[in-house]
Amino acid sequence: MILPEIRLLQAAIVLAEELHFSRAADRLNMSQPALSKQMLKLERSIGIQVFRHNHKAAELTDAGRVFIAEAREVVAHAERAILSARAVLNGPVEILNIGKSSYTDPFFVSTLLSIHLPLFPDMKVKLWSNFSNELARQVIAGTLDLAVITGVPEKPQLSVMNIADNPFYIVMSMDDELAAHREIRLEGMDKRNWILLGQHANAHLYDMIHSVAADKDVHPLDILHFTSPEEASELVREHKGLAFLPRAAAWRIARDGLTVRPLAEDRLRLVTSLAVRVDSKSRLVNEFVKAAGRKLAGIGRRIQEQLPISA
Repeated sequence: MILPEIRLLQAAIVLAEELHFSRAADRLNMSQPALSKQMLKLERSIGIQVFRHNHKAAELTDAGRVFIAEAREVVAHAERAILSARAVLNGPVEILNIGKSSYTDPFFVSTLLSIHLPLFPDMKVKLWSNFSNELARQVIAGTLDLAVITGVPEKPQLSVMNIADNPFYIVMSMDDELAAHREIRLEGMDKRNWILLGQHANAHLYDMIHSVAADKDVHPLDILHFTSPEEASELVREHKGLAFLPRAAAWRIARDGLTVRPLAEDRLRLVTSLAVRVDSKSRLVNEFVKAAGRKLAGIGRRIQEQLPISA
């Protein structure tokens, strides 16, 4: 069996995150035709159809989801191997690998990056991006030292420090009848088009939304899926839908005729945590978590209190 090149795996991972050839090509600094050729080469080399696609959109196959999850591990290990080798060449440098998702509040990320440890003056932070459930798995596997995760159920292998507890935010058109309310309830969303983060990205949150809605006898007219906030905004406009998003991601796209409202449902909360392996013996990790705890204490609550509601 011939293993695919790392650059092909990296391109496939970006396309799996965007599910859109043009956006993925932009991130990779290449043309859309070049990306299409790379994906064709990858699929031919491994004998597996990773994506179902047309000239613009892409969708992961069941085999593709498994492949991409493992490909992320391969790329992460390859990059860590290079960093470790450079550390030996250039002298001892403590590298802390921290995971975050594209939905993580940028304030949390900037706060973590601002931490300096007197015991580790040469510490370098390397950020890795993935969906929260994959980040949790990477921490458990030891690929990441710690991660900021949201909407991940308790796992015995993880020790978590909760740093924020926020509602979902619903993105809608400004002329939507629900925009007249300061907050949204599930009952008001009955028989509407719902736009959700794909189940493959976070099955726990996906299933929780359906479960709570079913208990209230609330049912969507149709369900559409997204992987990025920008994709969600397009779906809201095209289908007059209601998109479920975390606070920071919702406000990122609240423009050009779109607005957001918090979802008033106590059973649908987005708990954000800093996660480390429960058996971590790393002094660097333990010192960093302590410092992060001091910096992040109460931040989530203060952000929520300051959040404006646009008309």
